[in-house]
Amino acid sequence: MTGPEPAGPRPAPAAAGSPPAGGATTQAGPAGAPRGGDFGFAARPGEAESRAPAGGESAAPAATAQASPADASRRGDFGFAARPGEAESGAPAGGGSADPAGGDLARRATADPLFRLVAYALEAAHGRPPTAVWSAPYAFHLGSPGLVAAAGWPTAAAAAPRTDGLVRLSSLGHPADSCDLPLSLSGPPPDAPAWAVRPYAVLRALARAGYGRGGTDLHVQGSLTGAAGLATAEPAECAVALAVADVHTAAGEQPDREHLARLLAGALPDGDEGLRRAVFFARPGRALLLSPEPRRRQRYVVFDPAASGARLVLVAVRGEAADRPGELARAVACARRAGALSAWQPGQQPGRSVLVLLPEARMAAVRAAVAEDFRDRDRPVPRFLNVAVAGAARRED
Repeated sequence: MTGPEPAGPRPAPAAAGSPPAGGATTQAGPAGAPRGGDFGFAARPGEAESRAPAGGESAAPAATAQASPADASRRGDFGFAARPGEAESGAPAGGGSADPAGGDLARRATADPLFRLVAYALEAAHGRPPTAVWSAPYAFHLGSPGLVAAAGWPTAAAAAPRTDGLVRLSSLGHPADSCDLPLSLSGPPPDAPAWAVRPYAVLRALARAGYGRGGTDLHVQGSLTGAAGLATAEPAECAVALAVADVHTAAGEQPDREHLARLLAGALPDGDEGLRRAVFFARPGRALLLSPEPRRRQRYVVFDPAASGARLVLVAVRGEAADRPGELARAVACARRAGALSAWQPGQQPGRSVLVLLPEARMAAVRAAVAEDFRDRDRPVPRFLNVAVAGAARRED
């Protein structure tokens, strides 16, 4: 794939222990555009993140604390902020559990509202502050086979170790379904609420590998719901694995992401391994090129729409599942006529949303064309979300 390098200096190399240090980078297609199918829409400036259509499902959970404009600008179009030394890797330098900074995160006025909320929620639910809080980005496939990237919308997990063999799980997304479960290394898993089945499987796999055998207090919260159309399971699983492993990793070291990726693949083989690798190893403004050999050096291609005057937007339709393919196709035709460049589904299977690449100058026109068509047919207007191409999961100190 060929194309121009994004303007500006290259980020500094990743620090030791960060994901894919030294990975190879090649170029993306014209204007950073992946090749994909005919799907896509856009958003008006300032509307994509905040405008929730009246009625129907919301892509963002109501329980999540609202970010201020300053918070949004720090994260780059609702993406992760680039900390010193991490712009290329997406992960902070250092790590380990020597400094349990997660304990005061809930009371730190300068921290991201989502991470403050997660830290506070664990303390409120389980009576003690977290030892570690990790954020993990939602991830998506690109239109070209074998390419994945991370979106600047995080899932967060807060963890604190136990010594009594008990697992206590909670989530603001499921406030009536918190649970206390025995951590068993073999045999059938205990009965659990549907949302907690996969986190428990992750904790069990980690315990078998030596992480958290005494039990864990855990709180998980995402910034998007399933209504957005991005996979929610993979970022949550990665955030849980990193938070728990971090508590049991030597001071000054980061959890071994390759090892955790293999543990998750074994514990939850029905998950999307490509999305997990994006969560663990993504870089801002880059797409990760998947390899059939997991231990091979990470390779990347430039995918930075903003640097080339384009925008990447996620659109999620509402209504009955049977109507979604037709509604997406109808919106695609409107968007293409109004100037959308290309679009594709974010997962391996068709769902309720698509990603679209479009010139920034055509955002308002595309958004208006799609909205007008849906309103004229008395259909709910789709939800539009701006997407920043973000870095990998990281610890929130």
